[in-house]
Amino acid sequence: MLVKPSRQLVISFATVVLLFIGVAFAAPTSISSDEVTLERNFDALIHPDEMRDWMKLLAAQPNHVSSPHDKSNADQILAWFKDWGWDAHIETFWALYPKPISETLELVGPQKFSSTLQEPPIPGDSSATATDPALPAYAAYQSDGDVTAELVYVNYGMLDDYKMLERLGVSVKGKIVIARYGGGWRGLKPKLAYDHGAIGCIIYSDPAQDGYSVEETYPNGPMRPPHGVQRGSVLDMGLYPGDPLTPGIGATKDAKRLDRSNAPTIMKIPTIPISYADAQVFLAALNGPAAPQNWRGALPITYRVGPGPALVHLAIKSDWQQQPIYDVIAMMKGSTWPDQWVIRGNHHDGWVFGATDPLSGQVALLAEAKAFGGLAKQGWQPKRTIVYTSWDAEEPMLLGSTEWAEQHADELKKKVVLYINSDSNERGFLGVGGSPDFQHLINEVAAEVIDPETGVSIGTRERAKMRIAALAPTANEHARAEAKIAADPDKDFPIEALGSGSDFSAFLDHLGIPVLDVGFYEEGHSGGVYHSRYDTFEHHSRFVDPGFVYDAMLAKTVGRIVLRVVDSDLPLQNASGFANAVSDYLDQVKKLADDEREEAETQARLLHDRAFQLAADPTKPSGLPTALDRVPHLEFAALEDAVDRLKRTAKSYDDALAKNGSHLSSAQIDQVQALMLNIDQTLAPENVGLPGRDWYKNLIYAPGRYTGYEGKTLPGVREAIEDRRWSDANRYAKLTAGALNAYSDRLNAATAVLNGG
Repeated sequence: MLVKPSRQLVISFATVVLLFIGVAFAAPTSISSDEVTLERNFDALIHPDEMRDWMKLLAAQPNHVSSPHDKSNADQILAWFKDWGWDAHIETFWALYPKPISETLELVGPQKFSSTLQEPPIPGDSSATATDPALPAYAAYQSDGDVTAELVYVNYGMLDDYKMLERLGVSVKGKIVIARYGGGWRGLKPKLAYDHGAIGCIIYSDPAQDGYSVEETYPNGPMRPPHGVQRGSVLDMGLYPGDPLTPGIGATKDAKRLDRSNAPTIMKIPTIPISYADAQVFLAALNGPAAPQNWRGALPITYRVGPGPALVHLAIKSDWQQQPIYDVIAMMKGSTWPDQWVIRGNHHDGWVFGATDPLSGQVALLAEAKAFGGLAKQGWQPKRTIVYTSWDAEEPMLLGSTEWAEQHADELKKKVVLYINSDSNERGFLGVGGSPDFQHLINEVAAEVIDPETGVSIGTRERAKMRIAALAPTANEHARAEAKIAADPDKDFPIEALGSGSDFSAFLDHLGIPVLDVGFYEEGHSGGVYHSRYDTFEHHSRFVDPGFVYDAMLAKTVGRIVLRVVDSDLPLQNASGFANAVSDYLDQVKKLADDEREEAETQARLLHDRAFQLAADPTKPSGLPTALDRVPHLEFAALEDAVDRLKRTAKSYDDALAKNGSHLSSAQIDQVQALMLNIDQTLAPENVGLPGRDWYKNLIYAPGRYTGYEGKTLPGVREAIEDRRWSDANRYAKLTAGALNAYSDRLNAATAVLNGG
């Protein structure tokens, strides 16, 4: 499901820079010669040809939830795990999963046109040779309905777009909207459309984002062909992911369920995705104001907003049944600390064939599992228990991982050291998001894994990309700050803050377990066939990762992370990495409050001076923006004090670990491990949760309520400011300070043990 965001990059210049700075960032490793040998032995067991064969088998037929091939893939993965020496089983859950019965989308005036809602096969491709049926164009968890109304184009259909419509004097009340993919997560498009009074929603992929304006289209190139459709879920994950009928509990066969009519995460209006070939017909039938410049895509038409005269009929009927979810769980027990777990996961279900999303990550996971089995046959045994998970039903909205995490929540909170996730993978740059207390570990691993195309480490290449990205005209202050850090070989390059969008969500956002999400991205153009019938083995092997080189790189990178975490005697968290990240988050939130205050004051002056009316074209309809209320000065003192304390305690802990870690007794090691094992859970207090969506417990990271996958840091405070809920901003500043102080208390206790206390 997750698509890594692309950053502005001048590739040719970056490559030249890499050749000159490669040696500068080849940081020395702190691991022993025996550990180096073990990692090299692990690498020797990774075979791209095997990964190619596995993908060809797993992507041979459509493998959406409830399809025969989805179950056969789960059975095959289970058999492989067992063959490789793992203790493995399938755990089954039962979740609400609607499937389309009938769909209609047609232009009924001023001319007639019916959308096909199917993607034509391409000769020589799996889309032509598969025998099982694929799902048509579909948005899971939309609301069935039969509506006819005028059409309005809403650009990306995000909050700022509705503010622009307000300025243009255009209302969507009682209308059907058409939005292009991009700008935010797809589920926000029907949600915001409904919130503004629309009765239906159409979503299309504009060629400006993933079609012919980027590269040639499939099969001649990697990008989306004219009739390609991006399927997807529109479940309101901002409230909670997983089965909509069992929030907070595992969706077992006999679980207590909500009535579907009371499930808040199911959308309220019918919604359907279509191709840009079909979208062109609907958009060309619109009149009304010309769309603003930044609303115009790459279709050969004049983009207009409407409403009408295009009149659209949209009708959808679905089969709302529970379907079985097959999670494959494999375990290799630890020799020294069997009750400390490192979990590794990737999902195996796709929207159609799912070659890149998710099977590129799945075959990397399988290669790792086979390699660990090979090491075990050579006599190696992990000190901690390794749990490898192949999730089902990620695409409908993280069903398999969420239900498993909810079902086993108490055990996981006691045992899990780290959850490591992957999803889609392609040729390109290392991309890592997650808990910044493991940022130093990522930097150590990235300094040693060699990029096959440039001959420098993947960390060196990532640093170069950050530095070049800061030169782009659109680079913001954050990108420039990242570049400054990346240029310093004595500093760890930062990893991305996570929100949601893949199987790490229940672990990080709900349970407070630290996570890392790892992959390679940007150069394979995998987004060109994202969630379409053309995400096939042939497309992946031709365009996304020829030779399965970077899929193997993913296996080698994650394998090293797993090896180091499972075999380290000492905790691997770097507390200063977390403290510095949180300090940056606080600075961002304070700046946000100042910016919102300035915006409100500026707008008030403009309204007073009638500037909006005077600047508008008198011959065209226009409206006034909703007046912004005044922004008070917020109560940040407790949060500022907590962050200052965190920075001090983090430095004391890191210094004590570096100075005394190698001299600890076994009893002291056990004490420090016990204190650090679940320290991140202090950031997700059980009795708090975020306003209006208390499934999300983590007070440092959450998906944005109106951004979707994108992570919002200090979300209780940040989103309260964005939504102008000033009392909530003050309340969550204090609650977040309390969580950070609990983290500092735990650090102080660990520091005392390290110092012999």
